[in-house]
Amino acid sequence: MENVFADRISYVPRSFIREILKVTADPSIISFAGGLPNRDLFPLRELKAAANTVLDESGREALQYSSSEGDLELRNWIADRYKKKNKFTIHPKNILITSGSQQGLDLLGKTFLNEGDNVIIEEPGYLGAIQAFSLYKPTFFPISLDADGIKTDKLKQVLLNHDIKLFYCVPNFQNPSGISYSEKKRQEVAELLKEKNTILIEDDPYGELRFLGKDRTSFYNIIPNNTVLLGSFSKIVAPSFRIGWIVAKDEIMDKLIIAKQASDLHTNYFGQKIILQYMKDNDIDEHIDKIKKAYSGQRNAMVAAIQKHFPQGINYTEPEGGMFLWITLTEGLSALKLFEKAIRQKVAFVPGDPFYVDKKDVNTLRLNFSSVDEETIRIGIKKLGEVLKNY
Repeated sequence: MENVFADRISYVPRSFIREILKVTADPSIISFAGGLPNRDLFPLRELKAAANTVLDESGREALQYSSSEGDLELRNWIADRYKKKNKFTIHPKNILITSGSQQGLDLLGKTFLNEGDNVIIEEPGYLGAIQAFSLYKPTFFPISLDADGIKTDKLKQVLLNHDIKLFYCVPNFQNPSGISYSEKKRQEVAELLKEKNTILIEDDPYGELRFLGKDRTSFYNIIPNNTVLLGSFSKIVAPSFRIGWIVAKDEIMDKLIIAKQASDLHTNYFGQKIILQYMKDNDIDEHIDKIKKAYSGQRNAMVAAIQKHFPQGINYTEPEGGMFLWITLTEGLSALKLFEKAIRQKVAFVPGDPFYVDKKDVNTLRLNFSSVDEETIRIGIKKLGEVLKNY
C-alpha cells in the first residue's frame, strides 16, 4: 500500500507507553509503567447509582444527540468549581467539554498549528502532547526543567529569537517528572509571555491531587488573555468516561467548537449526565481527599524504598502531589537497557526516551506510584534497586 497514507501520520510516534503496557500485561510483573489512577478508589457504587438515576429520570434525553459545547449544567458546575477553588470567574460559554484532555490537545493542534509553526514544550514533556501536536508537523523547542519549573532563562532566549505560537506546560505535578512550578517561576513565565502573541496551554489534570504543600496560582489567574486551560475528570472520578474540558476566551472557543464538530459532533452525553449526577449526589471533595491520602502513602512508600534500595548517585524527584516521580540515573547509563534487565526480574517502568523529541537512549525514567499498593511498591523498588546495582 505505497503512497496511500498522509504524510502527517509518518511524523507521529507510536505510543511507547502503550507498547510497554502490552509487555506488562503479565500479572506476575510489578508495573510502575502505566499512568493509571488507583482502580480501588473508583466510586463504583456511587457511579452505578448515578447511572440508574439518569436512566430513570431522563434516560431518553441522555441517550440522544446533544450540543457540541457539552451539557450546560455540567459546564456550570465546572465554572462554579473554578470560582470556589481557583478564585477566578469563567462563563460556561467559555468551557468546551471534550473526549478527555487528549482530544483537547488535538483540537488545539487543529485550531492553531500550521506546518512549521513553533511550539515550546517542557523537557521531559508529556508524551500525549508530543503525539497530538506532531500530527500538525510543528517545530518543537524543548526547554528543560528545574526542580521548580521550566528554565526561564532558556524560555526568555527562545521567545526573543523565535515567534512562538504555543507554549504547552503541565505546571502541577508534571507528567512525567512530578515537579510543580513555584509561584516565583509562574510569575517569571507570565512576565515573559504577557506582551507576546503566544498562547500558553495550561494542562492541569493533576492539580486537585496535592497532598503536600500549598496550592499554587493558575496561569489563568495571572495571564488570562494568553492562557488556554485544560481539565479532566479522569484523575478525580474515573478515566473511562473520557470527559475533559477546555477553557478559552470567545474568539478561540468559536474555532475550537468548529474543530470539535468536525471531529465527533459532541462528547459522550450519557457519560456527562452520569458524571454530573454523581457530583450532585456525592461530596467530590471527600472523594478527592481519599485519593490524596492513598497517593500520599504510596508516594512516601516509593521515596523511602528508593532511599533504602537504590545505589548512590541516582537522583529522584519528590512530588507534592499527582501520580509520578522521575529518576535520573548515573551519566552514561541507558534506561532502555535497564528496562530490558528489569523486565527479566518482573518489574517495569517507562524509560525516558518517549518524553523527549530529539534525544534517544537517555538515562532517565518515569515511575508511577498511584496504581500499585504500598507493599507491592516496596517489593518492586527493592527488585529495581537490585537490578540497578548489578547494572
